Amino acid sequence: MSQIAAENGAINQEKAPHQLTAADRCDACGAQAYIRVVVNNSELLFCAHHGRKHQEKLAAIAESWHDESSRLLEDQRS
Repeated sequence: MSQIAAENGAINQEKAPHQLTAADRCDACGAQAYIRVVVNNSELLFCAHHGRKHQEKLAAIAESWHDESSRLLEDQRS
């Protein structure tokens, strides 16, 4: 699910354009990205750890927030 930051800082969910793959890497550390954030028409990719770390600050300015970190739990059940 994608999430859109509203003017009040709340985050609303919306359909994602495409699923992140193993080729998508975190801009902070290079790990597999599970979170895509669009800010000023630029895409930022984060692993679950760095996405949570920066979520509070980015939510106020993000145009969209797409979080697939729940896939980490699915992988553990397989």
